[in-house]
Amino acid sequence: MTFARRDPIDDTDMLSRMPAWIALRQAETLDDVAFLSGAALNHLHVALGQEKVPQALLRDRLALRAAEACAAFSGRPERAAQLRDAVHLLRPGDLPGPAGEICLAWRRAVERPVSVKALSRALPALEPRQIAIWLDVARGAPVSRVTRVLEAVLTEAPHAEVSALVLADAALAQALGRDYLMPLLAAGLKRSDLRKRGEELSLACHRALLSSAVEGLRLAADLARRAAHVMAVAPKLRAKGADAAVDMFLTRDAVAPSALPLPDRAARRLCDRLVDLGAVHELTGRDTFRLYGV
Repeated sequence: MTFARRDPIDDTDMLSRMPAWIALRQAETLDDVAFLSGAALNHLHVALGQEKVPQALLRDRLALRAAEACAAFSGRPERAAQLRDAVHLLRPGDLPGPAGEICLAWRRAVERPVSVKALSRALPALEPRQIAIWLDVARGAPVSRVTRVLEAVLTEAPHAEVSALVLADAALAQALGRDYLMPLLAAGLKRSDLRKRGEELSLACHRALLSSAVEGLRLAADLARRAAHVMAVAPKLRAKGADAAVDMFLTRDAVAPSALPLPDRAARRLCDRLVDLGAVHELTGRDTFRLYGV
């Protein structure tokens, strides 16, 4: 009798387990931290190749984390809940405000494959030519590219933290051969790290990517489990437009009922039904102007 050989990464429980020698090992020197961050990024890269991981949803949720970090870097008080409101409760003609602009920049950055055109859409204040020049300095190993781009942007534009971090993550995606930007750097950095240069900045980037890769892997596994449950309960939904609504929940961090392709009352009933089925959660704790997410 023969048995199918089980891929250790082809399992939702295993997906979240960064090897202990990566996640728990303490390292102080640049060489040691660089080795660990490279191993963590490789493990994350392989895990993200699993079809069960809802890639667009993961990117959007990581974009929210990055926006939260960038808001803190700029001294703003908004956190995830306020950033969601700033983006998802906008009415036609409304301005999102500074924090909302930060969140929109990150969400736009992850929506389309990395290119100068896509990055120009996410960062409209930058000229496409300037974006291309900054990305062109990205040479060498993946984290070396990240450091070069970050240093180049912040040297020329010291207050352009959002642009610098978006472009640095874009350089990382290109170095890893990924089509889409995966926001990892911002959430692992401290505000003081952005003032560092040279080897100190490189060390900070390696540490940031190490911690963010570990957290990203855990989030990917959690969303894979949640997405599987959504797909399992989807056949129980009878409303017209339910399939399209489910697709929205599987690709967006948060969804307002008014954004669903259903009449208002039907959209609210569908959200309530999905909550009852344990497929989505209400994210605000409010009675009105609610947002829902997987």
